[in-house]
Amino acid sequence: MNRPKFYIYLPIVFSLVLIVGIYIGTTFQLDKKLGTISVDAGNKYNKIEEILRYVEQEYVDTINQDDLVEKTIISMLENLDPHSSYISASELQANNEPLKGNFEGIGIEFNIVDDTICVVAAIPGGPSASVGVLAGDKIIKVEGETVAGVKITNKDVLAKLKGKSRTKVKISVLRNGKPKLLDFTITRGTIPIYSVDISYMLSPKTGYIKISRFAATTYDDYLAAFNKLKKEGMQHLVVDLRGNGGGYLNTAVDIADEFLSDGKEIVYTQGKARPRKGYKATRKGSFESGKLIILMDEGSASASEILAGAVQDNDRGTIVGRRSFGKGLVQEQTEFSDGSAMRLTIARYYTPTGRCIQKPYDEGVEAYFEEEFRRFESGELENADSMKIADSLKFVTPGGKIVYGCGGVAPDVFVPLDTSGRTHFFSEVMYNGIVNDFAFNYADKERKKLNAYKTPQHFNASFGISEELFNEFINYSKKNKVVYNASQAKISKELLKNQIKALIARNIWGNEGYYPVIQSKDNTIKKAIELTKQ
Repeated sequence: MNRPKFYIYLPIVFSLVLIVGIYIGTTFQLDKKLGTISVDAGNKYNKIEEILRYVEQEYVDTINQDDLVEKTIISMLENLDPHSSYISASELQANNEPLKGNFEGIGIEFNIVDDTICVVAAIPGGPSASVGVLAGDKIIKVEGETVAGVKITNKDVLAKLKGKSRTKVKISVLRNGKPKLLDFTITRGTIPIYSVDISYMLSPKTGYIKISRFAATTYDDYLAAFNKLKKEGMQHLVVDLRGNGGGYLNTAVDIADEFLSDGKEIVYTQGKARPRKGYKATRKGSFESGKLIILMDEGSASASEILAGAVQDNDRGTIVGRRSFGKGLVQEQTEFSDGSAMRLTIARYYTPTGRCIQKPYDEGVEAYFEEEFRRFESGELENADSMKIADSLKFVTPGGKIVYGCGGVAPDVFVPLDTSGRTHFFSEVMYNGIVNDFAFNYADKERKKLNAYKTPQHFNASFGISEELFNEFINYSKKNKVVYNASQAKISKELLKNQIKALIARNIWGNEGYYPVIQSKDNTIKKAIELTKQ
């Protein structure tokens, strides 16, 4: 079957989504004798240090022993399983921030547009908002150094703006309507990272909560969103875990407890050196009745699968979407005195029916992560019948429903990957940031006009992408050296209009504006709403 050219980008997209969602001693001795390495026969593990020291002494070039040791550790852990890993001291803080639920910085969301740092939003209550930085401001200088027009990267921006709490940084911004640069001295602070991206009512009776990760603060974020929706009349709930790569097991357990009655098993873990440990629901559940729907896809992993597996195995709700990633390994983090850390797989987790949904990893790390693309090539993402499941992987829930331990959680209701409107031209303008940059420039130029819409709902109902504006976008893409294809642009036209509208809304109202627009074309959301009405 011939595939459109845009499919060549899917492995990159899958890998980025998954790697971003999922990545979260020995004593040595040595003697040297006449060019041979002597190893204590009673302690064969000394061979590692013997080799390292011998290499340091005899290798033809000078080496950095610390660097060699770290590479040795990395290689050793990588060969255990895809999720055991070594994290250097310099990387540890950045890796832990999303799970801790906060970071230290100035509190802005930004895009780099036309080689300029553009403020998408100043986080309410954060350091930048408190001194008067506004959405649309363009950061021209940091500490007197010009940062516009110098090919700055996201990494460069973070290095300049993030920093320890209570330290100061001076920025100079260009604001529309102001002839001169405005100077701000910002005292960095602790900025929260929210793991509930959005919560709103899909219909008068159905609430929607999207959880992006399972961090230390996620349970509190979830409760706040849930209680808000209850006040708005929610009777049914859709929890969106698509693209959620996981996080803390205890956080997933706490949220599952909200849906299950007292004593119901949520998950259990077991490993060679770790006896079985079970987690059960308590009496605190706030949503033990009412229709519950969990949305999943191939990017849902780890803690997401714990929550979905608990709901499915206890016959509490309906899993909608596609088969999840298949990560059933539990890591424990050990930190070393030099600030580095090791994440070692110490157990597997099992759903209440006894399923271990870890997919095979015996072909190596690269093949393990590429398995997502193999699902696409086999047709599984478009047709549920392409999913191959052995009879030995079938389990039965207390209510008599058959569930599968097939390397991931298989959905109760399958929704295929939506490829309508997707062409090579669409891929080019999306993945090169052309749509995002065009939407930002439009929102920045028309901010006063757009703010006349009182709410995101008013905008969504009243604003449309005109033919004139769409043609402006086409001309903008041509100026940015995207090869224009008229027939592909026509196929992708409605999809692109929706993307532009959603991104304009994000630049004015953040996620509150973005998600209702983008999800108006979301087949999985449509299926969830349909199920709540049955």
